[in-house]
Parts: sequence; structure tokens; C-alpha cells
Amino acid sequence: MIVLKFGGTSVANATNISKTIAIVTNKSKEDKLAVVVSAFSGVTDLLILAGKTAAAKDKNYKEIISQIDQKHKEAIDELIPLSEQSDIINTINGDINLLKTLLDGCYLLGELSNRTADIVAGFGELLSSQIIAVALKQKVSSSVFKDSREVIKTNSNFGKASVDFDITNKLIADYFKSNTNQVVLFPGFIASSLDGNTTTLGRGGSDYTAAIIAAAVNASVLEIWTDVNGMFTANPRIVKQAQPIATISYQEAMELSHFGAKVLYPPTIQPVLKDSIPIFIKNTFEPEAYGTLISHNPNAGSNPIKGISHIDNIALLTLEGSGMIGVAGSSKRLFEVLSQENINVIFITQASSEHSICIGILNADAEKAKAAIDKTFEIEIAQNRVDPCIVEKDLCIVALVGESMKNHQGISGKMFSTLGKNNVNIRAIAQGASERNISVVINEKDVKKALNTLHERFFEDNTKQLNLFVMGVGNVGEKFIDQIHQQKKFLKEHLKINLRVIAMANSRKMVFDEDGISLNDWKAKIDQGETANVNSFIKKVIDLNLRNSIFVDITANYDVANIYDQFLSQNVAVVTCNKIACSSEYDNYKNLKNLSRKYNAPFLFETNVGAGLPIIDTLKHLIASGDKVNRINAVLSGSLNFIFNNFSETYNFHDVVKEAGVQGFTEPDPKIDLSGVDVARKILILIRESGYEMEMEDIVNNSFLPKECMETTNNEDFFKSLTKHAGHFDKLLAEAKAKDSRLKFVASFENGKASVGLQFIPSDSPFYNLEGKDNIVQFYTDRYIDQPLLIKGAGAGAAVTASGIFADVIRIGNV
Repeated sequence: MIVLKFGGTSVANATNISKTIAIVTNKSKEDKLAVVVSAFSGVTDLLILAGKTAAAKDKNYKEIISQIDQKHKEAIDELIPLSEQSDIINTINGDINLLKTLLDGCYLLGELSNRTADIVAGFGELLSSQIIAVALKQKVSSSVFKDSREVIKTNSNFGKASVDFDITNKLIADYFKSNTNQVVLFPGFIASSLDGNTTTLGRGGSDYTAAIIAAAVNASVLEIWTDVNGMFTANPRIVKQAQPIATISYQEAMELSHFGAKVLYPPTIQPVLKDSIPIFIKNTFEPEAYGTLISHNPNAGSNPIKGISHIDNIALLTLEGSGMIGVAGSSKRLFEVLSQENINVIFITQASSEHSICIGILNADAEKAKAAIDKTFEIEIAQNRVDPCIVEKDLCIVALVGESMKNHQGISGKMFSTLGKNNVNIRAIAQGASERNISVVINEKDVKKALNTLHERFFEDNTKQLNLFVMGVGNVGEKFIDQIHQQKKFLKEHLKINLRVIAMANSRKMVFDEDGISLNDWKAKIDQGETANVNSFIKKVIDLNLRNSIFVDITANYDVANIYDQFLSQNVAVVTCNKIACSSEYDNYKNLKNLSRKYNAPFLFETNVGAGLPIIDTLKHLIASGDKVNRINAVLSGSLNFIFNNFSETYNFHDVVKEAGVQGFTEPDPKIDLSGVDVARKILILIRESGYEMEMEDIVNNSFLPKECMETTNNEDFFKSLTKHAGHFDKLLAEAKAKDSRLKFVASFENGKASVGLQFIPSDSPFYNLEGKDNIVQFYTDRYIDQPLLIKGAGAGAAVTASGIFADVIRIGNV
């Protein structure tokens, strides 16, 4: 015999019930079946609500009864031929009338006892099973309905009764000995006490009903039919990359279900375990899918972790004090009082010093538990030997589960380091003696990040998902997005990096998509986005709390540069080509670096100097290896180099500057480049990265611009001033030619002093032949004394700047 159980979604409506009946019909051709069904989806919640509403003397309970009645009548109309409806409608009417009578009594008394609550809650399964039994009869004539209350007997613990297996097993076995039908259909969840009162087996109890029957008849297999393809490596609603688990042991399945895997009610396994009856978790809507097989001897895979599960709404209670050290019975008193209050303990950990005991319970029980514990230990608390019970709410338990974990070293280390890298704070840790699970308590707000991060670490072939929040999608930003689009597949296949752009913003609009913005039509999406707001952008990034989050700043905006600390302090990495932050006050620069280290959030700004050239990265390696930078000489402005390389008698200074802007070599405000401020920022950043403390005002700026040019307040006036002072620039060019030199804007640092300015570069200098928009940097160090370390290449342009930003993002992916 095979026992099948169909959950609420499998019998949610007539369409789904038809799928269920098709599965039962097909299987009944080869095997005798016991079929257990749940209430129609949502009905049990409505029944509980109706009971509470009636007890609160709110007449709206009658409307809820009408909703329940209508839902079942609609199912009858759709499933059962009109000629066959009379009897089942009479049966349903009788049950609905009884329900109404019970709730009328609750309304009059203003009370809902546990016994009455059980009767009310059990109507869902009773109604659904009777309707499905009649519908099934149309397809399988050799089928019959059997009320579970007649064969499953319990004690009188209303709400979650305990089964009397000796009586129950005999009743079920005797029934099936005399049964000649091919299919017997039972309502799940409900049973009855020895004195005949309706009891329930706890929410999810329909699974348990099926397991009880399977054990009593020694079924060949128990099949739990639901709306997913078996048990998953994590909750697929939270972890999109979660995968079905093909095979799993009874013990692993119990651990996962205990820690929140809702596809299986935890007590279900116990009845079938002793007889080694396998359990199959199957999908009603994809019956051909394999599902999950639960047995004693699952196929052992290479991965010691079978799944990751979690329980929400947890409170952590801590009892501590010197009065507990070496005192026998403290733990007994603690757990005894919780038992007396009927509070379930989900998680336990105790300090080896016996100074404290920490337990996890449901949030809803926290205040009741604290009051009971404080009363039990009131003498010790009054004597200051034990502290009042500490309660922390809004927590979550996350558990790694796997039978083979005990045979693999370093699992817990990988778990803790993975969470730590994503700034997920662990409040408590527990590991069972069987080493079948490792459990941690974390903040509930971090659960999505934690589950996805752990799943990525243990199940996704070490593929790392990076979630990008991009501000600034102009010239450079557009190139950056294009490069991501082009390289996305390559990165995933070859570097195991999955890049997703979660948000984009420009000065006008911003758009967010938690599942990733399609890069095929991103311009249209941002045009249709909401009004851009920096504070709103920050809040959304932090509220999403995604793993491996990276804020990418591709602006030259002061306000944007001033928000990096808000991201870094929330474990959001920052990648920027905006030089303002790193060239701001030294204290701010150091604070950002310190936040990066403290919160394990990378802060990368390679493109601050030299666009895509690996200048800062090389400098970091020099310093990390113990070298010391003593002197720096550099041409650091690709835009100024482009301008002076192209400035000639036939191509005036104004036109060259204009062309540099068109090609994207200058800042939106070209005066920033031509004034020397941009170069001063760059040399300042190199000086600071070399380990020296310096402020912007310490750098001597020998500007070549006339005073009137410097005093303009907008681009139009600035360009007019360049035309007006054309003779000044022509004079500089003529002087350079007379000296057989070339004009280069050079940055220098030596002996603690720095300067930037236009220089006449002789032909024997390595700077002389610097063409186009190239940059060049010379580092003189303790190791590079006579011949400097030299880095040279394109130092401006949208494409190379975008590639430098991209390289920083990839660096984070490779950490």
C-alpha cells in the first residue's frame, strides 16, 4: 500500500483538486492507496479567525462563515456533476450549520476554549475531504471516505494532542483488513480523544496523519504532495538559486524541518522511521519531477551540507550571574519553569564557565518566559547573584544541516567567516553532539543576506554574486554598464562572479530592481524611474541588505562623495572614480579607510589616479611589501596632456580644450582640470596612499591660467576668457618651442613637500614623448633608487576609466 498526502495548495481550488485526483487515479491503477488531504488553502486560517472574532463578540464571524461556505460550494459546482451534488451539499450544509452553532455559542459566552477551538479548526479538513471523496468517486469507483477521528486516537491535549499509538495502530490495521476499496480518503489534521471529542495534531498535522497511517499499515512508501519539487537546499522564496535535494536521511530531514523547512511537518518522520518506510516529497504541479527521497541510506554526495534552514521570530533569553557557577540544578529550574508555562525551547547554548545559559524561543513567548524565569530566580536576583533575565527580540536561527558534517573539517569556520565577511553579526552559536547541524542566532533583518551568502558558499560552486548600486550613468557610466553587459557571461563562466546591477541613478532619475536590472534596455528603465534623491537611494540600498553589495560612484559630485561612510558602515563596499572623498580632509580620508577595515567593506578608488592604469594598486603592493616611497614625479592629467600635445599655432588653446571635453577627457567643469585642482587631488591621494599625512592646502599649485579665467563661475564665461587670453597661452607655447621643450603639467613630491604646475620638459626627459592622453608616474623608493618604478599609459577617457572601475569591482569579487 502507498499513502499519499496532499497539502493545502494541492487542494486550493477546483483546478488544483483536479490535478490531485488525476495523480490519485493514475496511481490507483497499480496500488492500493490511502489518501490524506488538507483543508482548502486558507480555510484553516479563516476558521481560526472566525473563532477569535466570535469570542471577541464581533458579529463579523458570520461573514467569515459565509466565505467558507461559498468557497466549498463553488468547489462542488466545479468538481461534481449536478446530478450527484444533492447528498454532498446536504452534508456540507450540516457541517456549516454545526460550525455556526459552535461560533454562536462562542459569541454569546465571549469565550473560545481549547476544546472548542480544536473542533472549529478541524472543520477545514472535514469539509474538503468529503467534497474531494465525492469528486474522486467519479473517477475511481472503488474509493471511499473514512473519517480519521474514528481510527486516530489521542489524549485530550487540545491544540496539539498526543497520539495513543497502541490503540490507533490497531484501529487502522483492523479497518484496512476489512476494507476492499482501492482508495480510502482521509481528512488530515483531525483525530479524537478516547472519550470522543475532536482533537487536532498541530498545524501541519495532515503530514502527521499520513505518517501515522503509513506506519500502521507498513506502507511501501509515504508520498507528501506539495507545491514544490521536494526539499530544497534553502528556502527558494528567499534564495533564488536554491536546488531540490534528491536524497536525504531521516535525521537530516528532521533537522531541516525543525529549523523551518515548511515543506515537511517535523513530527511526520517519527512514525515511519522505525519501520524504515521511505518518504517522497513530490510536486502536485510537476508530478514528473523526481522530488526528494527521505530514507535511511541516501546517496552520499561530495557536499557534506544537505541544506540551510532558518526559523524567524526568535527571541534570545539569557540568564547569567555568578550565583549559577557550580550550583547544581540551575538548568533544571530554568527548563522546568519553561515547561510549566508550555514554552518550547528551540535553541540552547551554555558558557563553559556555567556563568550563563542562553535559550532561543518564539518572540510571542518572550515576555511570559521572562516573567516566569525572574519569579523562579527572584531570591538570587534580589541577592545580586543572578541578573534579571535578558530578552533580545527580532532574531532568527540559521542552521547548516548535513549528516556528513562530522567527517569534514572547517565547516563551522567557513560558515562563520562567510557571515562575518558580509557583516552578519552572530549572537549565539550551538552545535549538536551528533554534529548534524550548526546553528547560529542572527538579527532577523540579516536573514536574507545570510541565507544567500551561505548558499553561495556551500552550494553554488563558489560563484560569487555581486550586487551593484551605480550612481552616475553619464559618459563613463554608460561605458561601465556596456562593459558589464558584454562581460557578464565570461565572468560567470571563468571567474565565478555573477554581476547584477540592482540600482542606477543619474541627476534626475533612479531605478531599483532587487532581481537585477535588465541591461538590454536600461536607459528606458531609468527614464521611467522615480525622482532621484540621494537620501532615498541610501535608504533603499541599506534596507535591501543584499550580500556583496557595492556602491559605485561614477560622478564628480561633492554630495555623493560625502555619503561613503554611510555605505561602508553598513558593510556596503564603495568603488569610486570620484576623487573628492580621498582628497578631502585627511581625517575624513582616514575615517573612510578605517570604516572599510572595521566593517570588512572594500573601499577602492583605482581610477582616482590614472583612470584604468594600475597606479594605486601597484603603490599598495609596494607599501604592503615593506617598501617606502621617497619621491614621486608624475604627469597625472590625461586631459591636460591631450590639450598641450594638440595645442599648436594652427589649433588654438580654446578649441583644444573644447575638443578635450567632447572626447570626455575633462571633468564636466573643465576649469577643475586646467586650474590644477584635479592634478593636486591626484598627487595628494598618491602621497596619502604612500603613508604620508598631507592636506590639500599643503600642495603648491603653480597655475598657468590667468586670474580672470580662474574667477569665472560657469563654463560659458570660462571659455570666453580662454579666447580673450589667447595671447597668454600662445606665449607659453612659443617659449616652449624656443627652449626645444614641450609643455607638461607635472606633479611632484619629495622631502614632504608637493607641488603641481606647468613645466618646460626637455627632450631628454621620459616625460617629453608622452603622447595623446597618456599619464606617467615615477616612484622612487628604498628599492627603486636610481631607476624609478615607472607606470605609463592612457590616463583619461570614458572607456579606460570605466574599465578601471570594472577592475575594482572584479577585485572585490575575487576577495
